[in-house]
Amino acid sequence: MHPYLGALCGGVLIGLAAVLLMAALGRIAGVSGIASGLVVGGASDRTWRLAFVLGLLAGPLLLWWLRGDSGIGAPQVGLPWMALAGLLVGIGTRLGGGCTSGHGVCGIARLSPRSLLATAVFMAFGIATVFVLRHLLGVGA
Repeated sequence: MHPYLGALCGGVLIGLAAVLLMAALGRIAGVSGIASGLVVGGASDRTWRLAFVLGLLAGPLLLWWLRGDSGIGAPQVGLPWMALAGLLVGIGTRLGGGCTSGHGVCGIARLSPRSLLATAVFMAFGIATVFVLRHLLGVGA
């Protein structure tokens, strides 16, 4: 398989899921909001949230079943770095009012100025984080 084919298929599936969620339920497909709604949301909308999260988990499992590789790869850093990264992403999504899927995929598609700014900030901090970790601290290099 061509290396870009998996990314292309993933992008198409993310876009299709976002369109289906908007068409069926009128909801924005922001993964951080959907996941947090499972924990603190009302009981009435937990079913579709759970189905969405299970679909996210099923994708790599299906790929692993079909070709023996989930496409995710082994972690390049230890559990403490992954926990710190997850914590920072969680704080960032709360401060930014959404995540890359909500702002980057759905918000930009709707030409939302707030989402354009949020996505630019996400990208800038992502690039800066990779630079600091790999080139200054030597983590995951």
